[in-house]
Amino acid sequence: MILKIDFDSEQPLYTQLRDQIVKGIAAGSLKEGESLPSVRQMAEDLGINLHTVNKAYSILEQDGFLAMYQRKNALVQKLPLKPDKSFLKKLPNQLKPIIAEAYCRNISEPEFIAICKDIFSSFESEVENES
Repeated sequence: MILKIDFDSEQPLYTQLRDQIVKGIAAGSLKEGESLPSVRQMAEDLGINLHTVNKAYSILEQDGFLAMYQRKNALVQKLPLKPDKSFLKKLPNQLKPIIAEAYCRNISEPEFIAICKDIFSSFESEVENES
């Protein structure tokens, strides 16, 4: 899996890294039990600070996507994860700005839902194609 970091983005680097790893897991390009590079190696490969990678890996571990062993080995956890209360609480807050902008740009609810369904099903079809 190739990770791309946008150094000009307003989004923090650790968030970009976390999000790309989650997308890779959802798409099936990162499989259960697969090992990710060590914090040091990932930082070197991406040209970012190792504390940035450590923060992304720590968040992924807290969210249940990775298991960390001796702070060196990061393994993709078994899926599917259960939606815990904290995820269900933060989901609407993360969606609100996106929905608000879509609303301001005059995207109808059916159009918005169709876009969401397309994105959601793209992950399902990518996982099916891997099987």
